[in-house]
Amino acid sequence: MRKFFYAKLALTNIHKNRKTYYPYILTCIGTVVMYYILHFISVNNGLDQMSGGTSMKNMLGLGTYVIAIFSVIFLFYTNSFLIKRRKKEFGLFNILGMEKKHIARIMIWETLFVSIISFVVGLVTGILGSKLMFLLLLNMVKFEVPFGFYISWESIRATILLFVFIFILTLLNNMRQIHLSKPIELIKGGQTGEKEPKTKWVLTIIGVVALASGYYIALTTETPLDALEIFFIAVVLVIIGTYSLFTAGTITMLKMLRKNKNFYYKTSYFINISGMIYRMKQNAVGLASICILSTAVLVMLSTTIALYIGVEDQLRTRFPRDISVSAQNVSEDESKKMNEMIAEEAEKHNLRIENSIHYRYTAFPVIQNGNTFSKRSTDNVSMNEVSILTLIPLNEYNRMEKKSVVLDKNEVLLYTYQGESIQDTLSISGQEFRIKDRLETFFIEGIASNVVVNTYSLVVPDMRTIEEINDLINEKPESLIDLSYYFGFDTNGMAEDEIELTHTIQNKIKEMDLDYSVESAEESRESFYSLYGGLFFLGIFLGALFIMATVLIIYYKQISEGFDDRHRFEIMQKVGLSKAEVKKAIRSQVLMVFYLPLVTAIIHIAFAFPVITDLLALFSLTDTTLFVLTTCGTILVFAVFYAIIYSLTAKEYYRIVS
Repeated sequence: MRKFFYAKLALTNIHKNRKTYYPYILTCIGTVVMYYILHFISVNNGLDQMSGGTSMKNMLGLGTYVIAIFSVIFLFYTNSFLIKRRKKEFGLFNILGMEKKHIARIMIWETLFVSIISFVVGLVTGILGSKLMFLLLLNMVKFEVPFGFYISWESIRATILLFVFIFILTLLNNMRQIHLSKPIELIKGGQTGEKEPKTKWVLTIIGVVALASGYYIALTTETPLDALEIFFIAVVLVIIGTYSLFTAGTITMLKMLRKNKNFYYKTSYFINISGMIYRMKQNAVGLASICILSTAVLVMLSTTIALYIGVEDQLRTRFPRDISVSAQNVSEDESKKMNEMIAEEAEKHNLRIENSIHYRYTAFPVIQNGNTFSKRSTDNVSMNEVSILTLIPLNEYNRMEKKSVVLDKNEVLLYTYQGESIQDTLSISGQEFRIKDRLETFFIEGIASNVVVNTYSLVVPDMRTIEEINDLINEKPESLIDLSYYFGFDTNGMAEDEIELTHTIQNKIKEMDLDYSVESAEESRESFYSLYGGLFFLGIFLGALFIMATVLIIYYKQISEGFDDRHRFEIMQKVGLSKAEVKKAIRSQVLMVFYLPLVTAIIHIAFAFPVITDLLALFSLTDTTLFVLTTCGTILVFAVFYAIIYSLTAKEYYRIVS
C-alpha cells in the first residue's frame, strides 16, 4: 500500500490546486492537439496531389517548428507559476518531516499524471480533429481529395518525443528549485519579489531608444525590399523596447508620479501607484509577454485574412491577362509566327482572343545612382541599388498605342512604374538621353506588377539605339541576339478550356526551340489559393495558440496577484478603508495593468502598419483599404475577446482578495 502513497498524494495535490493545475493541464492538452494536427497535415501525402502542395507542406512544416519552440518556452514559463504557488506547500511538507527526495517523488508522480492525461486526451482529440482541420484547409485552398481517415504514427511519435522532453525539462527545473531552497525559503516562496524594485534608468533609456528606433525604421521604410531587409531588425528592437519599458520604464514612471505630492496623496492614486510599484518587478515580464503575444496575434490574423480575402485581386494583379506568353531572343519573323500560332490554337479550342497585347522589348538589370544607370557586377550590391530598365522600340509603342510619335536620336519617352523621379535627362553608362515626354500610363504596367525593385520603361527611337545601349551596359556587342517577346490576351471560355489552350501553346512553342514561359491565371489559381490559403490556415492556427498562451498568462497573473493582494488589502481595511474603497482601488488597478498590454500592442500595430503594407506588396497585395479594414476588424474582435477574458479572470481575482 505504501508504494502508492506518493501517487495518491500527487493526485490529491493536483485536485487541491485545481485553480492553477487544471488550466495548466488544459493548456498542455491544447498544445499537444495543435502540434499533432499541424504535424499530421504537414506530412499528409494528399497535399502532393495539388499545385503548390510541396511549398505548403514546407510552410506547415516550418509552422510545426514554431509550435514546438513556442511550446517549450510557454509551458516552461507557465510551469513557473505553478511551482511558485506550490513552494509554500512543499515547504510545509519539508518542515513536517518529509525529505526533499520524497517531495521529488511527489513531483514525479504529478508530472506523470499530467503527461498521461495530456497525451491521452490530446492525441485522441488531435486524431479526431486532424481530418476536420485537413478538410478545412482543403476548403480554404479550393482543392478536393478523396475522403479517408488514417492515423499518422509519425506525427504521434513526434508529438510524444517533443512533450516528453518538455515535461522532463520542467520536472528537472522544479526539482532543482526545491533542492536548492531551504524550508524557510519555500515557505516564503509565494512572497518572492515583494521588495520594492529600484529605478533602473539605464534599462529605461535602452527601452526608449530601442522602441523609438524600431518605430523609426517602420515609419521610414519606403520600398518592399527595404521592408524585407529591416523588418526583423525592427521586430527585435520593439521586443527589446517592450520588455525593457515594462520592466524598468513603468517603475520609473510610477516613481516619478509618486514624487508629485499633489497627485500621489489621494486615496485611489496612493493605493494604485504604491501597489503597482510594490509588485511591478514580478508582473512586468508577464505583461510584456501578453503585449508581444497580442501584437503577434493581431499581425498574423490581420495579414493572413487580408491576403486570403484579396486573393482574386492579387491573382489579377499578377496576371493582367488570362494567358501570357513570353520568350527570349525572338526575331521579328518568329514573333509573327507565334502570333499566328496563338490565334490558330485559340480558334481550334473555340476561344475568342480579347483585349490582346503583344510587343517586343528587352530589359536590363542596372545599378542606379540618381539619374545615372550603369552595369556593374550586382553580386555584392544591395538590391536597393538595382533597377530594371525596359527598352521598347518606338514602332512597337506607336503600334500598341495607335500613335505617331517621333523621336530624335538620344530622345526617349519615360514611364516610371516604381522608383525615384528622373529629371529631364538620364545617363546610361555615360551616354546622355533627353526625356521628351513622361508617360502617365503604359501597357507594360501589369507585367511589371510583381517586380519589387525600381522599374523604368524607355521608348527609344529604333532597334539601333537598343543595340547601342546594350553595348554600353554589357560591353559585349554580341550579347544582344534579339529582343524578347510578350503576348497577353483574355479569352471568353471556361477555365478548363483556358488551361488546355495554355498547355497547347506551351507544347507548340517548345517545338520552336525557344526560351519561353507560358502562364495563365486559371492554371495558377490553385497555387495561389494553396499559398494564401495555407498562410491563412497557419495564421489561424498560430493565432489560436498565441491566444491560448495569452489567456493562460492573464489567468495566472490574476491568480498570482489575487494571492499577493489579499493580505495587503486586509491591512488596508484594518487601517480604515471601507470595502467599497478597497474594491474601487482593486478595480482601477486591475484595469490599468490589464489593458496596458493591449493598448501597447495596438500602438505597435499602428507604427508597424507602413512596413507591413510594404511586405504585403511582395505578395501582390496592394489594396491598403482592405488591410486597414482587416486590421481594424481584428483589433475590434480581439479587444472584445480580451474584455471577456478580463471579466472572467477579474471575478476570480476579487473572490481571492475578498
